[in-house]
Amino acid sequence: MSENAIRCEGIRKRYGDEHALDGFDLTVPAGTVHGLLGPNGAGKTTAVRILTTLIRPDGGRAEVAGIDVAARPRQVRRRIGLAGQHAAVDEVLTGRQNLRMFGRLFHLGRRRAAERADELLERFDLVAADDKGIKEYSGGMRRRLDLAAAMILAPDVLFLDEPTTGLDPRGRNEVWHSVRSLVEQGTTVLLTTQYLDEADQLAGRIAVLDRGRVIADDTPDALKRLAGADRIEVVVRDPAALPATAAVIARVTSAEPRIDAAAARVHAPVTDGVAALTEIARTLQDDGVAVADIGLRRPTLDEVFLRLTGHRPDDETTGETTGETTGETTVAEGARA
Repeated sequence: MSENAIRCEGIRKRYGDEHALDGFDLTVPAGTVHGLLGPNGAGKTTAVRILTTLIRPDGGRAEVAGIDVAARPRQVRRRIGLAGQHAAVDEVLTGRQNLRMFGRLFHLGRRRAAERADELLERFDLVAADDKGIKEYSGGMRRRLDLAAAMILAPDVLFLDEPTTGLDPRGRNEVWHSVRSLVEQGTTVLLTTQYLDEADQLAGRIAVLDRGRVIADDTPDALKRLAGADRIEVVVRDPAALPATAAVIARVTSAEPRIDAAAARVHAPVTDGVAALTEIARTLQDDGVAVADIGLRRPTLDEVFLRLTGHRPDDETTGETTGETTGETTVAEGARA
């Protein structure tokens, strides 16, 4: 595979009068997790559908694993896996039977399909539940089984479209662990999600998509710096101590602190955060100020998103509402390849 697992240049796609993608550019280095964030209707799912050959772009050029998506879709399908927003597993079958079925759908022989099912059950920690019906699986187990099904052909590139939607914290952590394990073994992952903490946990780089275009693409830390500097925050037990606390923070940080009287909180931007935090804590203690909480707060991806797009990632917008593809359709399309 080439140095870049995914490369998009000027991708465009319309649905009627709406531009789902309008000059979409993206580069994803091989062996990494790249997050794709955007509000509803920003074009995330359309981008994934184009890159996985389920729909054709109206313009521009896209390559996956070094292969032109529009010119050679069958070759692309042999190099990718896709786990959609809904687990594409058959509830009548057991976990092992599901994976064997997918192996046969992807043209593996009976023996190799059985071997691959055993390998994936072990990799995704599902051996103990391999012969249980899917109805007995937890949400996290279902998603791990869905990931396993997407890995039947050991793809170079794996597309995860909202992989943890609807899962509880334990289920999300199980999926995160599985994704990290795949990347350690060399798989490239493009992750679309509305959970900003999920992108922060998994992705080495994050592209922010809005109105069909990438408006920012950088590491999580670099994106957070767009939202401003780190902040020192102090919550005092007695609101009467707010002015004195603000004076200490102003002297140490050389910044104008802001006072939130209702929350008994003072905060200010800071550059050398650890040193400032240490000095402020020591000074307040020496001055006899009772502190309920003190900390160094970094900007969040939610703040970055709000700054870049003007709205939060789960806000509804127009666009991308036509032809959504479920995981079940995706598997069928891949099987026909």
